[in-house]
This record gives sequence, structure tokens and C-alpha cells, in this order.
Amino acid sequence: MTVPEQRLWRALRDRRLAGLEFRRQVPVVSFIADFACVGARLIVEIDGDSHADRAAADQLRTARLSAAGWKIIRVANDDVLENLEGVLMRIVAEAGLDPGAWRDGAEGQLPEGAS
Repeated sequence: MTVPEQRLWRALRDRRLAGLEFRRQVPVVSFIADFACVGARLIVEIDGDSHADRAAADQLRTARLSAAGWKIIRVANDDVLENLEGVLMRIVAEAGLDPGAWRDGAEGQLPEGAS
């Protein structure tokens, strides 16, 4: 895993984020998702510099996963490294939970080192 993937995984694993169960490197349709929460049908993809040349392929991938009933969040490496709390709040919101309640502790705690 890349450094941003490792950092996000530390925040997601073991239901650390609002009790959501994430798995990493999950086969979905004909792709491997970086992180997936099956219960929320939510995929989180971390995009590094290599994705700049793959915009069309990423759009097709997103369209196919969406057609299969998945929500896809794409975040940049820099966002994970510089604004992990914001990334986590977005994930919580996309999972259908209240990010404000999560931030205030009602849905678990902000993982250590996330702020």
C-alpha cells in the first residue's frame, strides 16, 4: 500500500470509522476497489499522480461500479495526507450517517492522528 492508503486504512480498519466495516483490495464487479464498505455499498478510491493519465478509464470504472449499485468516492493522495479528517467526514456522509454527530462522538471517535 502507498503511504496515503496506509494512513486511510489505519482510520478505517476494525470498524474505527463510525462502526462502518471496511475491507481493502476488494473485488467488485471486474475491478479491485481500494476500500469497500459492503453494508453501505460504498467504495473509496485513492487517486495518486498516476490517475492523471487515466481519467477516461477511471470514469468508465466509476460508471460500471455505479451501475452495479455502488457509491464511489475518489480522493487524492494529498487530501488523505493533508486533510484526513475532511476525508473521513466525507466518507461518513456518503455512508448515510451524520458527519456532525460522528465528529462530536455520537458515531464513534475521530481516529487518533486524523485531525
